[in-house]
Amino acid sequence: MAALTEFDLIDRYFSRPSPSAILGVGDDAAIVAPAAGCDLAVSVDMLVEGRHFSAGVDPRSLGHKALAVNLSDMAAMGATPRWALLAGALPEANPAWIEAFAGGFFALADEYRVELIGGDTTRGPLNLSVTILGEVPHGSALRRSGARSGDSIWVSGRLGDAALALAHQQGTIELSAEELASCLRALMWPQPRVRLGLRLRQLASAAIDISDGLVGDLAHILQSSAVGAEIALASLPRSRAAERLLAGDGRAIALQCMLAGGDDYELCFTSAAVHDRSVAAAALELGVAVCRVGTIVDGDGLVVRDENGARMALPRGFDHFA
Repeated sequence: MAALTEFDLIDRYFSRPSPSAILGVGDDAAIVAPAAGCDLAVSVDMLVEGRHFSAGVDPRSLGHKALAVNLSDMAAMGATPRWALLAGALPEANPAWIEAFAGGFFALADEYRVELIGGDTTRGPLNLSVTILGEVPHGSALRRSGARSGDSIWVSGRLGDAALALAHQQGTIELSAEELASCLRALMWPQPRVRLGLRLRQLASAAIDISDGLVGDLAHILQSSAVGAEIALASLPRSRAAERLLAGDGRAIALQCMLAGGDDYELCFTSAAVHDRSVAAAALELGVAVCRVGTIVDGDGLVVRDENGARMALPRGFDHFA
């Protein structure tokens, strides 16, 4: 196949109709207007080869993940995702790679009716950045600052599987073929909890997505809300792989992955205890697993209790510059 120019690449793989935008791909800037009575929620995330994913990763899964991490931010805000911009540095304009990447990106975009309205491309080390815009009724966005003493603390999905997949790839632990396949799905095909986030607008007092690990991200809620928290290790949702490692020589690694591994893209949220049944019912209706893992308390800081009720030493949350 003939080499692609920059504009061939955009026209062939990324120019699509964007009927809800005033002006989409093809001009110096896109123009959008939120629905009446709505605020705009805006977020950006970057994926860098060698830092966020390995060289040679499946481009379709990378396209999916590039958008999924942004959709997770919309979920944490209780926002409806609407428009996205995609910027990418590519080592080469490989048609097969780009087609697969676009296929993964647009399959997820179509699922959530997200329109690509612009972006940028250049040649360089593989680096992908998505900016997403969503709508939320005025004044109803979920924030990190609303948690109150007595609130329940909830987590969606399972914790630690993405980090376990990475630990296996790095030779730190050994997973069975079945365990590895499950953990790799969590790492490369995260499922953003957008529909859960929309339901939580009526139920949650605070929310955040767990991209940097439960300990680090819950700490952001505690700091913003000026409260403390206690959670129980036994209540944390985990896979069979994590459970097996917790019971054996891999316990320390499993704890690190579950508490601070990052890349989970699940939701951690708080809600008044009176809403516990409603939260569980909403999650069941949506087909999303949620677990109540602890309680917001007066004071500051996070306490995690082990299976015997003893206070645990906490690992640090993920930090790109640590």
